[in-house]
Amino acid sequence: MFDPAISGVIVAGLLVFFLTTGVHIGVALGLSGFLGIFITIGERAAVAQLATVPFSTTNSFTLAVIPLFILMGSLATQAGLTKDLYKAAYNWLGQIAGGLAMATTLASAAFGAACGSTIVNAAVFTKMAMPEMTKFGYDKRLSAGCIAASGTLASLIPPSILMIIYAVITEQSVARLLVAGLIPGLMSAAIYMGGIYLVAKARPDLAPIPDVVITRREKWESLKGVWGITFLFILVIGGIYLGFFVPTYAGAVGAFGAFLIVAAKRKMNAKVLIDTFKDAGITTSTVFIIVIGGIIFARFLTYTGLVGDISDWMLALELSPIAYLLGFALLYLILGMLIDPIAIMVMTLPVMFPIMTSVGYDPIWLGVIAIKLAEISLITPPVGLNVYVVRSASPVPLRLEEVFAGVTPFLIMDFLTLSMLIAFPSIVLFLPNLMN
Repeated sequence: MFDPAISGVIVAGLLVFFLTTGVHIGVALGLSGFLGIFITIGERAAVAQLATVPFSTTNSFTLAVIPLFILMGSLATQAGLTKDLYKAAYNWLGQIAGGLAMATTLASAAFGAACGSTIVNAAVFTKMAMPEMTKFGYDKRLSAGCIAASGTLASLIPPSILMIIYAVITEQSVARLLVAGLIPGLMSAAIYMGGIYLVAKARPDLAPIPDVVITRREKWESLKGVWGITFLFILVIGGIYLGFFVPTYAGAVGAFGAFLIVAAKRKMNAKVLIDTFKDAGITTSTVFIIVIGGIIFARFLTYTGLVGDISDWMLALELSPIAYLLGFALLYLILGMLIDPIAIMVMTLPVMFPIMTSVGYDPIWLGVIAIKLAEISLITPPVGLNVYVVRSASPVPLRLEEVFAGVTPFLIMDFLTLSMLIAFPSIVLFLPNLMN
């Protein structure tokens, strides 16, 4: 058997090799962890992990909320809620500087309350808003950057899949975490909209005001289309906040509510049901493969004592809390340039969470900071997952460098938001502290 330190070096090398050769992140994590346990503890322990972790993960009552929220988002898309949201936002904001981009941000934030997936959010609004903005003369870089950045809002605004992953790994309250993301998520959207307005005022050529007259009656009538998303948000988040049901039940109630909306809009048929469940199943499977692989990798770190060794070594440095926070942020931003946010969490939290809480950081607040860092990583080069989604889904011809150029102002806005959340933790903790 190998010494744990030597095993750690071997496994780290294997993981880097797998990732650079294109192996799926979940498989790379799981296989690296399995081989690490095999060479450190033995064959029986390694095989035992393969036998138990997949079942125990998919059999988790807490994690059952993930497929339910994904199904809710798929049904909301089928019900056409995104089009209704975008139309209402366009009618109210379209005739001010940067109004179309602001409408996209607002509608994307609202859809995040029913979706929970940044990828779905970005893909849906790319197909819908990109042609509309370019038709009215908006700069392609600004349009693509706005859509890619706004798609990340689904990570903070509840329900959020990343919040649930964080809660499971760190054994925190899913309900408190979901509620904690609401104000920071809305604040992120507001800062995006404010930034867009300033850019549009400074450079009117990038975001010309459409020469279209929208009457007051049309504005008020368009609000009828937002009832579905409002209903789902109140049903799910209101129910969690008021203590009517736990998050897993809330996911089931939300999915059923979305089903009723599709039926009420008379869009329910066999094909819609099959496509909805197929899409939800594929997305759920992808998420769970990453989580299972990450748990096996985390077991390797724990069983070999590497988690304790790394934690003891870092705490022995006796740095200031802000130094540990800067290190945590830097780690997330670097990893976010290379791999998926879910994978980042399952890889880093077993090591970093005990360290960060030991130096005095609130675990709920830390969760929101971690999610915000994950949001930033989604639009950071060279990977920037949402950037690639927008590039591939766009009906308008786009080069990858154009999308990365477009998200640059939004990265600056994200760091402004992150600074405010760090400077004023009460922004995050206000609503969770009001819960029973």
